[in-house]
Amino acid sequence: MFAQKKWIKILRLCKKNIQKAILPYIKNPTIQQQDLGKGAGGDSIKIVDLAAEKAIIETLKKHNIEFTLISEESGTKKFGDNFEKLYVTLDPIDGTTNCVHNIPFYCSSIAISKKPILSSVSIATVIDLYNNITYFAQKDCGAYCNNKRISTSTCNLLDKAIIGLDINKTNTQNFITRISPLLNKTKHIRHFGANALEICYVAEGKTEAFIDIRGKLRTTDLAASYLILRESGGIITNLDNNPIVAKLDPKTNVSFLASGNNEIHKKILNLLKK
Repeated sequence: MFAQKKWIKILRLCKKNIQKAILPYIKNPTIQQQDLGKGAGGDSIKIVDLAAEKAIIETLKKHNIEFTLISEESGTKKFGDNFEKLYVTLDPIDGTTNCVHNIPFYCSSIAISKKPILSSVSIATVIDLYNNITYFAQKDCGAYCNNKRISTSTCNLLDKAIIGLDINKTNTQNFITRISPLLNKTKHIRHFGANALEICYVAEGKTEAFIDIRGKLRTTDLAASYLILRESGGIITNLDNNPIVAKLDPKTNVSFLASGNNEIHKKILNLLKK
């Protein structure tokens, strides 16, 4: 693994090259909205997804990095002879629907690890592509937003807290029944449409929690923001309040609660269990 300074430089170049690669399609929504089939994670692929993925891969290759790619779009690919020593997990565009419709909330997510498991992620970045904001974390070294160290919210009052909740494809009665106690106790529920960036909002203290109980979110979406949240002082667990143990793979799905502090974490879990 490279030192932190070198990874920061490489990931900054990834950001620059992603923005350059997707710009023509941002300016031409008609081209951007063309459907190119299904990605490894099961979602429809747009041309911006592939352009962002290619920009990341080419940037890493130019720095002679040998790695195994774990991508939401292309699945698993190997680059170089020593591909098993480094894993790069990414969602090239998280929030593609927002991007296609010119809604200013979408990002790129890149996680670096020595093993293809969530707990092994040691370098991570989430790039807010519209607002030109970069979240970065290295294991045991803290989390940063545009080079400024960040920390989570200390608010533990449910009626004051802003809580993200993924409601996509959740029209089942079981889901509605499960979240009803939470809705009755809170005032400010949000869903912005790019989960990696929503978790970074918890890491930065903009929101107090983010919930995804659908069992549909892929670990490729979660990998980078997972480390950023933990390094900012946040908590992320499964719904039994245990650490998330998961393989990094576009077909591995998880349910979780990400919170800014222990008190609000426990309150939300209790409501979800009622």
